[in-house]
Amino acid sequence: MAATVKECLELQLLEVEMLLSMFPKRGEFSVDADAVPSIQRYLRNAGGALPPQLEYRIALHVGEAKVKVELQVLLPHMYPQVAPQLFARSDALHRQQQLQLNTRLTSHISSLDPGDLCVCEAVQWVKDNTLPFLENCQASSECAAEAVRAKEMLHRLWIYSHHIYRQELRKKIFDCAKKLNLTGFCLTGKPGVICVEGLQKNCEEFWRVIRYPNWKHISCKHVENIETEGSIDNLRLFHSFEDLQFQAHGDYGLRNDYHMDLGQFLEFLKQHQSGHIFQILFGVEGKLSDN
Repeated sequence: MAATVKECLELQLLEVEMLLSMFPKRGEFSVDADAVPSIQRYLRNAGGALPPQLEYRIALHVGEAKVKVELQVLLPHMYPQVAPQLFARSDALHRQQQLQLNTRLTSHISSLDPGDLCVCEAVQWVKDNTLPFLENCQASSECAAEAVRAKEMLHRLWIYSHHIYRQELRKKIFDCAKKLNLTGFCLTGKPGVICVEGLQKNCEEFWRVIRYPNWKHISCKHVENIETEGSIDNLRLFHSFEDLQFQAHGDYGLRNDYHMDLGQFLEFLKQHQSGHIFQILFGVEGKLSDN
């Protein structure tokens, strides 16, 4: 048995010499500094304890892009009489593709005649067969990235206030909506209604800004989220941020207690596919006048 092990270890060292001649550059062939000397010491004194199993790594570069693929090798003492443990890995491969590549590699090595050195054969097989796995991985990554890019979310807030009169407040609302690329409207008067639509982070920032520091009589009545595979601009109900001022009930002039004509507001909502929002805002079902 010892002679057989000795013969196998001698063949392993012979194969290492061949691999070193194939991969002479620094970093191409990596092995522990004491791995080969420990085997050599055992071969000089075969009656001693077996050396650690020989383990090394070979760095390969595949395809025109020179993608790095590392072949990790662990040799049982009885290799090549028994199969080596081989594992090919690359940062460019997903876990599934890496698993498939190594399953194919193991199957190929198993098909070879036992007793023959096969690490050089494994190196050539990895060079010849890894590229399709890399291409499939790249294609799936691009598809996944495209899917991520394609999916966007339109966020729409419906905000109710007891009233909106002050010029400085109205300026703050319009300036903030413009800065955050939000469309919608601001209904001035009593009651006051604001709608903003755009990216979620921008809508949330708008809501934070206009409430600060002490706008008390305001609430967000409804939130809409709509996912799209295209641009959110295709989902916007409004093309700009509009200033709504409908005729007030009665002749109140510029007094701060006039009520806006909610019938006109309901008609505006229906024109923008939002008639259902009237009941959410005011708690009653909106009906247009027959006149």
